[in-house]
Amino acid sequence: MPNIKSAKKRVLVNAKKAEQNKAIRSAVKTEIKKVDLLIKENKLEEAKAALSVAFSVIDSACSKNIYHANNAANKKAKLAKKVDAALATAPVAAPVVEEKPVEAAPVVEEKPAKKPAAKKATAKKADDAEPAKKPATRKPRAKKAEAAE
Repeated sequence: MPNIKSAKKRVLVNAKKAEQNKAIRSAVKTEIKKVDLLIKENKLEEAKAALSVAFSVIDSACSKNIYHANNAANKKAKLAKKVDAALATAPVAAPVVEEKPVEAAPVVEEKPAKKPAAKKATAKKADDAEPAKKPATRKPRAKKAEAAE
């Protein structure tokens, strides 16, 4: 145990923070396990809902610097990949759709709309016209041989 008061405090604070960090890591692992369990039980809609909860817990841990951003991204990507794979392999129950007889609608021919008359170009007066600006050009540099003489 340290003898200096500030060092004693650091030991206590570090122990407290380590406990908090451990609880947050545990919460992340729990959410990941929940999603995995739902996938194994083939409850895919619930797994999708649990996935968003797991994402928020992982993002929360990342914002508190408990997980590095890349580590959090990898965890999220693995989870999303598992859920997507489960959804892809799951048999999709096609909804039963009652087909109604389609009645032929009368076809109405539309006449093409007339094009509006073209506007005539009006010549501007010399007073209204602004002078055309020339593009700015740089002056060529003086050659060193000429400058030295």
